[in-house]
Amino acid sequence: MAKAVCLGLIGLLALTGCAHHYVMRLNNGAEITTASKPQLVEDTYRFKDARGQEHFVSAGRVREITPASMARRESNLPAIKEKKPKQRKWYRLWLW
Repeated sequence: MAKAVCLGLIGLLALTGCAHHYVMRLNNGAEITTASKPQLVEDTYRFKDARGQEHFVSAGRVREITPASMARRESNLPAIKEKKPKQRKWYRLWLW
C-alpha cells in the first residue's frame, strides 16, 4: 500500500513539472500569457494559448519572454489613493 502511494505521489510531481506558462511582453506594453514556450521560426514567435490554438507574433514586436513564475507586473498607471473617513473628535459631538 505504501509503495503505491509513493509511486502515485512521484507520478503527480513529475506531471506538474510539465505545465509551464510564459509571459511575452510586447513593445507597446501589452502582455501575452502562453501555455507553451514560444518558438522562434523565421522572424515570428509561434505559441499556443490556453485553449490550444496556435498564434503568431512578429519577433520585432517582442521585447521579452519570461516564465510566468518569474514575470513581474509592470504598472504605468498612477497609484490611486483611497480617501480615509473623516475622524470625528469627541468634543465636536454636541455640534451634530
